[in-house]
Parts: sequence; C-alpha cells; structure tokens
Amino acid sequence: MRSPAFLRNPTTFVIYGAVVAFCTYACMYAFRRGITAVTFEGMTFAGVSYKIWLVTAQVFGYAVSKGIGVKVVSEMSPAKRAINILIYVAIALLALLCFALVPAPWNIVFLFLNGLPLGLIYGTMLRFLEGRRQTDALVAGLTASFIFASGFVKTVALTIKSAWGISEFWLPFVTGSLFIIPMLISIYGLTLLPPPTDEDQALRTTRKPMNADERRAFVQNFRPGLILLILSYVLLSAFRDFRDNFGPEILKDAGVENAGIFAKTETMVAFGILVVMALLQRVTDNFRAFTLLNVLMLAGGALVGLSTYAYTIGSLSPGNWFLLTGLGLYMAYVPCNGLYFERLIASFRYVSTVGFIVTLADWYGYLGSVGVLLYKNFGHANISYREFFIYGAYTLAILYIVLVAASFLYFKGRFSAKSHAPQSAYEGI
Repeated sequence: MRSPAFLRNPTTFVIYGAVVAFCTYACMYAFRRGITAVTFEGMTFAGVSYKIWLVTAQVFGYAVSKGIGVKVVSEMSPAKRAINILIYVAIALLALLCFALVPAPWNIVFLFLNGLPLGLIYGTMLRFLEGRRQTDALVAGLTASFIFASGFVKTVALTIKSAWGISEFWLPFVTGSLFIIPMLISIYGLTLLPPPTDEDQALRTTRKPMNADERRAFVQNFRPGLILLILSYVLLSAFRDFRDNFGPEILKDAGVENAGIFAKTETMVAFGILVVMALLQRVTDNFRAFTLLNVLMLAGGALVGLSTYAYTIGSLSPGNWFLLTGLGLYMAYVPCNGLYFERLIASFRYVSTVGFIVTLADWYGYLGSVGVLLYKNFGHANISYREFFIYGAYTLAILYIVLVAASFLYFKGRFSAKSHAPQSAYEGI
C-alpha cells in the first residue's frame, strides 16, 4: 500500500507513527486487562481465589504465546502483520465471550485462550516501527500506551460496571467490545507507515525476518550479556505483572479505594516515560544511547527500592508510593521493550530484527511471572498482596541492579573490542 504524501515530512511522520502505535496497543489492552479491574470477591475454586485462577491462566497463556512468537514474529513477512493482529484480537474477544457464557469454574480455560493470541501482538507491532532514525520516538509512543492503558482500561471497566450494572463475568467482553472500532482504525493507520529508507538502514542497520539458524547465531554471539539481561527482565516482568494484576488489592490493603487512581497514576508515569524515551532520538551515537538506557534502567530499579523504603517508614503516602514504584518500574521496563535492543543491534551493526529478541525476552519474562503467581498464590496465600509487593520491591531493587550492571559491562567490553579490531573481524556480526 502506497503511503500518503504527508508522511514524507519527518515531523509529521513521527507524530503520526507514535500516535497510531499508541492507539493500537492501548486498544489491545482492552481485550486483556478488563479482568484485572474486578475481584470476584468471595469466589474460590479448590480452596484458591477464583481471580487468582483467572489471572494465572491468562498470564500462562500469554507466556506460551511469547514462546510461539519467537518463531512466528521473527519469520513474519511485512504483508501479514496487520491481518495477523486482527486475527489475534478476534480470537481473544471470542474467548472473553465464551468466558461470560460458560459457568465458573469451567470458564477459567477461556482466560488461557484469551492470553494465547495477545502475546503475539507486541512483537508484531515492533516490526512496523524498528530500524528507523525515528524508532526511539515511535517506540516511546508504543510503550507509553501499555503504561497508560493498564490504568485506563481498569478505570473504564470499573466505570461501566458501576454505570451499566454489568456483571463481573460480562465486564471483560463488554470492555473489549467498546474498543473494536478504534482498534480497526488504528491497525489501518499502521499499514500506511512507509518502510525504512536507505538512510534509516545506514544509521540503524537493515532489519529482516530471521530463520531458526539466524536466531540461534544471534543468541550464541551475545550469550553472556543476554543471559544476564534476560534474568533481570524476568524479575522486572514478574514484579510489573504482579503490580498490574493485583493493583486494586494492593491499594485496598494500603487503605486506598478509588477507581480513578489507576488512570491518574499510570497516565502520569506514561507521560514522563514518553518524554524521556522520545528525547533519546536526539542521541545519534547508538552506543551512547545504549549506555544512557542502561543508566535509566539502573535508576529505575533504585527508585523502586527507595520509594518502598520511604513508604514503609511512613514518609510516603500509599498513593505516592504506588506512583513512584510505577515510575521506577517503567523506567527499567520500557527500554527492554524495544529501545534497548534497537540500539544494541544498531551499535553492533547486526542484521536482524528487534521483534525476535524482545519476544524471546518476553517469553522468559512471563514464565517468571507465572512462577511468581504460583509462588505467592499457592505457596504463600496468607501473605497480603501489599506485603508481598513490598518484599518483591526490595528483592527486585537489589538483584536487578546487579544483573543489569553486569550485563552492561559485558556489552561495553564487546563494543570496545569491536571498535579497536579490524573491520573484517566483525563482518559476520
């Protein structure tokens, strides 16, 4: 499809691309996060909270989806991206309809089926945006969407539940249905983006689908640094997902009951992260930008720990604590959802695709999230969500900083060796 003439203007292109990326992924959240807005209070299955079963099933489906996506997203041709996103969303919405129609607890399986296709969407969307001079700004719009949308969808779901009297079982389907038309418009908008130019490829390297051998070679080439980074990402994903899934329970235990707080806190966090990430576009040196991203990630991990300490000694209110842990969390989390690997690939001039490595990291990240859910809900059910969240914040702050620092030192050493070696020695990278 030929791109409109107005997208030839660099400023217009960035604004347009960031907006359609933001809108598309924000709409996707309506098909996934409606379930987290309600508590199903008093409902249990096999002695365990019914909501815990639902969240665990959905996250497990999402994790399995990431494993499938390592191959599917990496090998996907440009012509199939938009139609595949539509298929994934349609399957997810159908699963929510079945969840509403089938009685509990037999409908738990449909939350697994809901998460299964949705995990493929993020990596597919990155394929539209990567490998451009403006990728930092475009991915900033994309990542800001899932920070904002997480709170926004909860607020929408709770508002229509109160205003329309919708049952908790129908609420996820109705919430998703409200976003069908915006989702269709946004996906069409993505298809109008032109491919990367020759100048883009010169600055950020060529991006192309990767087969199994190419994926294996990439991992082997950067194995030590990737292992350290992915371990840190597992901690980060599990902590972020726990906060996202059980935010109402954490705040309720802290004495805060306000449906609008999710949209308020996450919108503030999204705006701050959006500005910081977009400013990275001004840094043309790829490894310098990569270094700045690592600094931001380390600062984010430290903020989670320090804000939690301030809350536990009574220096921070529960609402501000929740806001600051979100800010620190997303300072660390957002770079790993595209920009970290975008600049890594560009620094080492490695012909590949960001969609592959982000989906690979997500696979392990969501497996870790499932593990934390099982550990908390089936092994330590007596600990409140707030207390568990506090313990998790301290654990994250310490281990995450160590792992990210070690990973960066590895990549810094590799880059230094590359810079001082004959160019021919790195032609295979």
